[in-house]
Amino acid sequence: MDERHLVRASKFLSRHLRHDPARIGIELDAQGWTGVDELLAAAARHGMAISREELDAIVAGNDKRRFALRDGRIRANQGHSVKVDLDLTPSDPPAVLYHGTTGRFLAAIREEGLKPMSRHDVHLSPDRETAVRVGSRRGKPVVLAVDAAAMAERGHRFFVSENGVWLTAHVPAWAIADD
Repeated sequence: MDERHLVRASKFLSRHLRHDPARIGIELDAQGWTGVDELLAAAARHGMAISREELDAIVAGNDKRRFALRDGRIRANQGHSVKVDLDLTPSDPPAVLYHGTTGRFLAAIREEGLKPMSRHDVHLSPDRETAVRVGSRRGKPVVLAVDAAAMAERGHRFFVSENGVWLTAHVPAWAIADD
């Protein structure tokens, strides 16, 4: 399999399963699922032919476990900007979670906390290493520690996605410290 094609296909899937399914003519159900056959046909119609074998390799080989396959359907595990309900159960977070970012966002984060921006939730990592990888996508990473235990004590709800990313509606500035 061509590794470059798999990377391009993975990005194509992320874009359309998380942000713009209508652009390629697919519909997501309320929990973000769509049929695999429909997705592959739509991808081919839009210049991104992906075989079922390649799709399986993308899902199994993605280090961030971005996608889930179940009963002939596929969805992104988190990161949606389109309306979906991932049907996650509130979970007790570990005492500390981490957020990877870059220095150019620090002033706003220190003032306003972490906001979901165009996504449904703020994404938090269970470990520092993952947060470094996340922050590295846009430059030199800065890792922030989030006092998830104190947030939970004050009534903030946390959810953990199928791929281990922790989600919450907002992280107030008081709960953030440099790692």
